[in-house]
Amino acid sequence: MEGKIALEEHFSTELNNKYWDAKGEEDRNGVEYTQDVKRKLADPDLCVAEMDRAGIEVCIMSLTSPGVQSIIDPEEAVELARSANDYAHSFIQKHPTRLTSFASVALQNPEAAADELERAVTKLGLKGVLINGYTNVGPDEKVQYLDEAPLDVFWERMVKLNVPMYLHPREPLPSQRRSIQGYPELVGSAWGFGYETASHAVRLMLSGLFDRYPTLQVILGHLGEGLPYMLPRLQHRLDMQRFGAKGSKAKHRVGYYLANNFHLTTSGHFHSKPLLEAIEQVGIERVMFSTDYPYEHMDAGSRWFDDLLMDNQSKLRIGRDNANKLFSLGLPPLSESFAATSAS
Repeated sequence: MEGKIALEEHFSTELNNKYWDAKGEEDRNGVEYTQDVKRKLADPDLCVAEMDRAGIEVCIMSLTSPGVQSIIDPEEAVELARSANDYAHSFIQKHPTRLTSFASVALQNPEAAADELERAVTKLGLKGVLINGYTNVGPDEKVQYLDEAPLDVFWERMVKLNVPMYLHPREPLPSQRRSIQGYPELVGSAWGFGYETASHAVRLMLSGLFDRYPTLQVILGHLGEGLPYMLPRLQHRLDMQRFGAKGSKAKHRVGYYLANNFHLTTSGHFHSKPLLEAIEQVGIERVMFSTDYPYEHMDAGSRWFDDLLMDNQSKLRIGRDNANKLFSLGLPPLSESFAATSAS
């Protein structure tokens, strides 16, 4: 299928590389893999070349994890966010029909983050915001999750701008790794990313955030970080609880928020049965194609998607139409017959 849109695809900058410690990637995946990732992160032209091979028309890029969220000093975080957004604007100008980007924001300073998001969306043409999990706001493990009160000013601006947020993973805090201690290969994308990000998403559901801002839309990668499969039991057990302290401020059940405030992508999760389960849980209109470039190969994700035993209309929705609508990209529709002949 030609004409696909992908939206968990990453870049880096010289300034970001000063903060990014690649040792974990090297230990888990080897130096050769990590060097290849770093080379691709630094050169958007390489991304466009891989898009051509994979039948991807447009990529919505984002600053690689942990990005701005890992910087303790608020002024440095604000500087990195602004420079990353300016850099994204520069490669969009070079490839205006192929590349666009999510904004980076420094939630260490929520007011500044709101202002930078507005600048990025209204002045630079960026398509929303990607946030790499919790934000470091002090030394050691002093962090802030997205449901916490200081961020209301940011959410208000997001809703005003009517743009979505991609909640991207980062590694669990060291104190939260006891269950995988001794197995460092599980800390990152193989396992730790998933349970950290799924827990973060559930916090948002229970916090009342979506009751205060019901139009807010959040995107989760990797087919929802396991939530389409775990959420029914979570909802069942929460429904059964009658006694004890309750942290939930939500007006609705968790399944309601998953189906009304979340979208899922296929990034890095190229498996057909989990995709069908995700569609069953949230509806086909809330599932979108992505690859997780350069940590995954675009052609691998595309070959899996193109070969899916699925009707062409559904493929068009997941591969192109849903993202085109959510991000108001204004791309022309493709016919089902075009998708079928392109895939063949």
